[in-house]
Amino acid sequence: MCGGEGTRLESTREKPRYPIAGDAMVDRVVTALDGSAIETIYAAVSPNAPDTWSHLEETGRVQTIETAGDGYVADLLAVLDSSAVSPPILTVAADLPLLEGPVVDRILAVHGDDDGSRTVCVPVTLKRRLGVSVDSRLEPADHLAPTGVNVVGTEHDTMYVSYDSRLAVNVNRLEDAQIATELEENGCE
Repeated sequence: MCGGEGTRLESTREKPRYPIAGDAMVDRVVTALDGSAIETIYAAVSPNAPDTWSHLEETGRVQTIETAGDGYVADLLAVLDSSAVSPPILTVAADLPLLEGPVVDRILAVHGDDDGSRTVCVPVTLKRRLGVSVDSRLEPADHLAPTGVNVVGTEHDTMYVSYDSRLAVNVNRLEDAQIATELEENGCE
């Protein structure tokens, strides 16, 4: 999912192309997915992030699915309507620059062969301890925050609570980017 405007980041760069430790966040996420058991990577792109769109098509590492850029949920629904994919699918936000292949594989292992959906979340206290922003919380579990990683299936929805810092750092603001860079340079788990 890499078609958002990224207005909270207050950067002249598109959010997915914002660098963390020298590499664009979207490239870091694609590298993590490449290093996992995921077979095919699709990028949900939109007119809101044209440089990201052209960059991804130039690299040839992913297949793109065009969305309107009307927000995460609307864009996800557009992806699910695409004939290119069928549930269950793993969705990952492009603002998770610390994501790594083994983390993705652990989520896939937890999900197993379940036809349901799974929301991956972290404790709000973990995000606060790391110093990153908390932009949303899960209802009714006010103490949990979504990570931007989900498995979208056809059945019931369950939650998977992770305590892995690599899932807790979503870069939505410049301060988040600075923390992500520091964690990357110092090692993060």
